[in-house]
Amino acid sequence: MSVHMKARYLVACAVVAGSFALPVQAKYSGPSAAGEATVAAILKNPVDDQNVVLRGYLLRQTGHEKYIFSDGTGEIVAEIDDKDFPAQSVDDKTKVEIVGEVDTGLRRPPEIEVDKVRVLK
Repeated sequence: MSVHMKARYLVACAVVAGSFALPVQAKYSGPSAAGEATVAAILKNPVDDQNVVLRGYLLRQTGHEKYIFSDGTGEIVAEIDDKDFPAQSVDDKTKVEIVGEVDTGLRRPPEIEVDKVRVLK
């Protein structure tokens, strides 16, 4: 076997061995970069596309996929797709956590585009 063939064989073995050494992808469940905010802080200084996590209550539905959310510091419109609601029933007395981002508009107050709703116990 020539020197070049041996070198290629060693490189190929190293690549194969290295691929088995890669870490397994796990789903992270700890804190995230999405900051915990308050409705009052968002209304005072809205930053478009800011990731937020809010805990509070969905007070009422105002339209298709539009809800009034309150965390006790203020009220804001939360846009929640039907598919993003949890399977269990949610009413105005159910404490929830919403994860999403701030959506600012030129002619309307800021809203939260909700990606996930989780019922809190």
